[in-house]
Amino acid sequence: MDNKDIKRLIPQRDPIIMVDKVLDVNGDAAVTTLTVRYDNYFIDEDGLLAESGLIEHIAQSASAFAGHKAIAAGAIVPPVGYIGEIKKFHCYRRPYIGAELRTTIILGTEIAGVTIITGETRLQDEIIADTQMKIFIRQNN
Repeated sequence: MDNKDIKRLIPQRDPIIMVDKVLDVNGDAAVTTLTVRYDNYFIDEDGLLAESGLIEHIAQSASAFAGHKAIAAGAIVPPVGYIGEIKKFHCYRRPYIGAELRTTIILGTEIAGVTIITGETRLQDEIIADTQMKIFIRQNN
């Protein structure tokens, strides 16, 4: 699924789309990519992606995963998700312009519309960020 198609899976729109592709979906896990570009909304003065950009990328990766599942189940529009809590966020290194990030999202327990996800972002073989989030997903009718 390419960048043009990602808009079918997430409610976000330019200039704040933080996922290029969904590479793989397998059960409760999905892998997404993002190439960090110079015009990215979250690039700091030092030319690196801000920590908040990594958080947004992980959240949108979870959103793309939820959108993929909803569309596969027959939905016409993707669900809207809201971050309820961010736990244990670690930023080990901020990525540079041109870096291709690969993020793995693992869906955990869902209770009353709140899903716990784990996200891990890599640059090549190096983990550069990881976190757990509680995300509320509102299904569209």
